[in-house]
Amino acid sequence: MASIWDYEGTRVVVAGGGGAGMGAAAVTELVRLGAEVHVIDLKEPPIDVPGYYGTDLRHPDAVAQTVASIGGEINALFYCAGRAGSKFPDTDVMTVNFLSARHLAELVVPHMPPGSAIASISSTAGIGWMANIAKWMPLVTTDGFAAGRAWVDEHPEEITGGYAPSKEAIIVWTLWASFAWADKGIRVNSISPGPTQTPMMPDFEEFVGKEFMENFPVPLGRRSAPAEQAYPLIFLNSRAASYITGENLITDGGTMGAIMTGNIDPAIFAGAGRAQATK
Repeated sequence: MASIWDYEGTRVVVAGGGGAGMGAAAVTELVRLGAEVHVIDLKEPPIDVPGYYGTDLRHPDAVAQTVASIGGEINALFYCAGRAGSKFPDTDVMTVNFLSARHLAELVVPHMPPGSAIASISSTAGIGWMANIAKWMPLVTTDGFAAGRAWVDEHPEEITGGYAPSKEAIIVWTLWASFAWADKGIRVNSISPGPTQTPMMPDFEEFVGKEFMENFPVPLGRRSAPAEQAYPLIFLNSRAASYITGENLITDGGTMGAIMTGNIDPAIFAGAGRAQATK
């Protein structure tokens, strides 16, 4: 009998599973756990997989064609693609970090049987999501990619900075979608990493300052490795998490807990772009 912790006999899609970041770490572990892995990314995955598609996630028609090419039953979707706010326009960051995630999920859901799951990577940069639910619900509930992009284009002030707004939006969408798809038996969750040693780290250091990132307060005393974020993501989409949905799991080494209990002064983040560079 297969273990509830493995992925034997499952077909999964990992968007952003190329290169050497969290998505790539997830791909490596999913293959080890027995999954049939299909990767969507402009960068090639770190290991051989049954399906690799060099698709630009910003192009909705191309993404639709890719999902059609994958075809068949899909048991889990991992959305690991992301852009920092340092070198890309805010609209581009919102597109990759939120709109493309929602679009891909909406395309994959018709292929998902009951018991399937979706997990995305947000960030502790999205810490303000709870206070901004009313702001993001009009975006979250837009009908389709084009309407979502139109909302983004029409609200430049709301998306200023790109990164933190996109991470707030993905959390709010996670909660909304978990209810919308509950009757289909599909679970939806996200994780919010703290500083993680990925190829994106230099972009964050450029955006908020290398010194700030080097002294970022993490109670565990270090940045996480990409695999340490991939593991909870994989757990959330596994059968072991079969009763978990609509959750944003904070995977930041204890930073948010320390802030909430007064052990870390949140003023340390003042002037650091609302802590946008925390993934």
